[in-house]
Amino acid sequence: MTVKLLPTKIFFTKGAGTHKEYLASFELALRAAGIAPYNLVPVSSIYPPNVKKVTREEGIKLLPPGSIVHAVIARNATNEPNRLISASIGVAIPQDPNQYGYLSEHHPFGETDEKSGDYAEDLAAQMLATTLGIEFDADTAWDERAQQFKASEQIFKTTNYTQSAIGNKDGLWTTVVAAAIFIE
Repeated sequence: MTVKLLPTKIFFTKGAGTHKEYLASFELALRAAGIAPYNLVPVSSIYPPNVKKVTREEGIKLLPPGSIVHAVIARNATNEPNRLISASIGVAIPQDPNQYGYLSEHHPFGETDEKSGDYAEDLAAQMLATTLGIEFDADTAWDERAQQFKASEQIFKTTNYTQSAIGNKDGLWTTVVAAAIFIE
C-alpha cells in the first residue's frame, strides 16, 4: 500500500535565538518561530498544488505539540561576534493552482534581509520558470527576470520569508531559521 501525503495548508515562519550552546540557540530560534514543539522533518522544495496558505497562528492551532511535521527549513548560525547571518525561504507559485510551485532555501553569511530574500525568491522563480518552459537569461538582474516571469502570465506570485541577525558581540551562538511548514 502506498501512502500519499499531500499537504492541504502551508504557513511560513522565522525566528532567531542566542545562547552559549549551539543547540540551545537553535532551539531558541525555533521557539521564536513558534515551531519548537514539533518533530520537524526536512523535505525538498516543492510548493504543493492547491495548498492553502494560512497564517502562522492558524497553522499552529492545527498542530498539536509532538506532531511530526514536514518542513522546508533554511538555517544558519555563528558564534563569531558581529557576523551577519541570514536564512531565507523563497517562494514561486504558478498561475495554475493545479500545478506545483517551488520553495528555495538560502542561508548565507554577510547578506542583509533584502539581499538574502531576493536571492532566495529569484532561485525559486528560476526553478519554476524552467519547469514551465519560460526562457530567461540567468545573467540579467533579478528585477528584470521578475518582470519577465510575471509578464509570462504563468507565474502568479513570488515572495520570500527571511530572518537575519548579527552574531552576539560576546561570541554566544546566534542562530536564524526560516521555514515553510506543511499541514496534511
